[in-house]
Amino acid sequence: MIIRKLETFIVEIPFSDGGKGQGITPTTWNTLENVLVRVEDDQGNVGWGESFGYFTADATKATIDRLIAPVLVGSTVQDIPAWNLKTQRQLHLFGRYGITMFAISGVDIALWDLAARRRGVPLHHLFSEQRRSHVQAYASLVRYADGEVAPRICEQALAMGFRDIKLHEVTVEEIAQCRAAVGYDVPLATDVNCGWSLADTRAWLPELEALQLAWLEEPIFPPEDFATLNSLRGQGVPLSGGENWCTAFQFEQAMKAGAVDSIQPSVTKVGGISECLRIAELARHHGVPVLPHSPYFGPGFLATLHLAAAQEHVAQIEYLFVEPQAWLYDIEGLRQGHQFEIPQGLGLGQQIDTRVFDRYQRAPRSRP
Repeated sequence: MIIRKLETFIVEIPFSDGGKGQGITPTTWNTLENVLVRVEDDQGNVGWGESFGYFTADATKATIDRLIAPVLVGSTVQDIPAWNLKTQRQLHLFGRYGITMFAISGVDIALWDLAARRRGVPLHHLFSEQRRSHVQAYASLVRYADGEVAPRICEQALAMGFRDIKLHEVTVEEIAQCRAAVGYDVPLATDVNCGWSLADTRAWLPELEALQLAWLEEPIFPPEDFATLNSLRGQGVPLSGGENWCTAFQFEQAMKAGAVDSIQPSVTKVGGISECLRIAELARHHGVPVLPHSPYFGPGFLATLHLAAAQEHVAQIEYLFVEPQAWLYDIEGLRQGHQFEIPQGLGLGQQIDTRVFDRYQRAPRSRP
């Protein structure tokens, strides 16, 4: 397919979560920054993608506009995974991970969406002949750092039909308060975003085991300290990680080192659909479950659904439990309790809401 045009947009939508918007990120988090990628071929077919953009939207957009678009526009893409690797090599001077891979991820997703639309099939038809119609999701809460608010939000998630919950609380006390609220029949995990020391993690594992934690996510810094993560396994609390790893190469190193019990690739960060497919093959080889990181409401979430449809070893995906002021796509329309229907339309399977797109689109912020 000949790429005629590549455009990027930042759409920023406020959300509410019932908390203060503080804790996980350095500054208040109360908007969803979507870096959307639109590619068009020489026949007028269009594909959409999403690059990771929370707090990094301007840098990610600039990377696509300055480093990828000038090379991609006018070129012919026959093999998307091959294009992906070629682009990684071309851009490696600017970083193997982080912003560079966020940028590649969004373009990769858009190319896959375009390819499926050109073929006249839903995206997941390009991955496998064995496909699921639904996939389970767990409710992923923000960090509340409040022993009253967090348990109440857990109860709200259960009332909405979710059966599994992931916290972002970082004290054993707050985790215990949430466990008391939901009982021991509800799988409960927590992501501490690399916030604990090694000594504290070792000291708290027995208490977390008693709380029957489903998994502990990214306990220590740096997240790629695979040997140390391996030393924490087998002590009654499964470990998970991967939202901050990029490319199949880094995931392979993690699995070879036995770093975690499950992996969490993020399609908008890891290198797009192409890298997620490579990671899926590695996970099958190593026998490691995949729990995709997907706190998105745009093409990133839709791409995650299509990938999960073709991967039986994906037990469930992540659903960010917040309320956006508006929806770019009808994500909630796909949800039935704790399950999401796999879209059956062409490509990603849903059309963007142009009214929301127009209303919440913003220009890149200039430096002060």
